[in-house]
Amino acid sequence: MPFVDGKTLLTHAYENKYGVGAFSAHNAETILAILEAAEEKQAPVMIQIGQKVIQTLGLQPMKDMVDSFAKDFTVPVCIHLDHSRQYEQTMAAIQSGFQSVMFDGSGLSFEENTRITKQVVNAARALGIGSEGEIGKIGGTEDDITVDEKDALITTTEEAVDFVNETDVDYLAVSIGTAHGIYKQTPNLRFERLKKISEAVARPIVLHGGSDVPDEQVQQAIKLGISKINVDTELRQAYTQGLQDYLASNPEDIVLANSLGAGRERMKEKVKEKIDVFGSAGRAEAFISEQKVVTL
Repeated sequence: MPFVDGKTLLTHAYENKYGVGAFSAHNAETILAILEAAEEKQAPVMIQIGQKVIQTLGLQPMKDMVDSFAKDFTVPVCIHLDHSRQYEQTMAAIQSGFQSVMFDGSGLSFEENTRITKQVVNAARALGIGSEGEIGKIGGTEDDITVDEKDALITTTEEAVDFVNETDVDYLAVSIGTAHGIYKQTPNLRFERLKKISEAVARPIVLHGGSDVPDEQVQQAIKLGISKINVDTELRQAYTQGLQDYLASNPEDIVLANSLGAGRERMKEKVKEKIDVFGSAGRAEAFISEQKVVTL
């Protein structure tokens, strides 16, 4: 099974106008749900390891678990460190063999954000690893990191260009009207701003807060340059509901493989649904044939 660096994966998506699902994993069952969905749909996929699971299970154990399961699958997989706000943690992920890392300096000054992101980009590029940075603030809560809606600023084209010129980051997360979590009201993505940013920076754009965004808005965003769509909340919701439904119907069943498996199956269906929306279904074969894919 080929592990693929994030830049190669997302450049192919960017050039071919489809989106790669970046799905957050939290335990063994959620890892398998993502991998099985991607295999069934023959879709390239990113598995995100975020801050909450790092706090509970650890960065290296989660990476090792993904490695262990992924060897039995054939689709291109990229393991991505999500929303790291620590330079040391980002370096640890690079050293441990992640294929993509994100340093999130959006809460810092522009100067500090670009300074640290540039260091991450240089280290990642030296080892052939993809890098993601963020300019602007995405609202909501992600792994206990909260940004109030009133502080969620729409990224300007000028600051996006300045950030890319300073860092040369491989793919860029911007704020265009999404938020982490489930929306209180239907979001309205700023397509005109996205179009201007995408044309100006000429590289893959990342959509954070991809859960609960209407499918047609996501598909329009992909046409305008979004190549990586982060999904977490909807997956946790599906997994938990599958688990709860099973336990409600089988209150005496204490076989964890059954109850946890029900959550896994429900989440797998949600991942497959997202893959169809993003247009990445069936893209694995073309990607592999067009790339010199090596195991990282």
